[in-house]
Amino acid sequence: MRTIINLYSDKKGEINKFLSHFYNTNLNIENSLKWEKQFNNPIEMVELIGTFIDNKEDYKINMWVSLDKDLFINVTEHNVNDIIKYLYERYPY
Repeated sequence: MRTIINLYSDKKGEINKFLSHFYNTNLNIENSLKWEKQFNNPIEMVELIGTFIDNKEDYKINMWVSLDKDLFINVTEHNVNDIIKYLYERYPY
């Protein structure tokens, strides 16, 4: 099963600004209020999760991650360390 990151915003252009910053390029998802990315390797999620938390104050975005089918966890500054630690424990390579 693939793992998933979903980004949500109620402000048009916020997801585009965040992802353009993360990928260091200008993306074209200006009007989208939702974005989803699936990962074959769950460890690849860590960089995006870390960048999201480090810049959370700059963007009006919510992040949800799914490690198991139909179960999503809201990523916050209170649980991000536990989520990242769990990813490395559950998927050690």
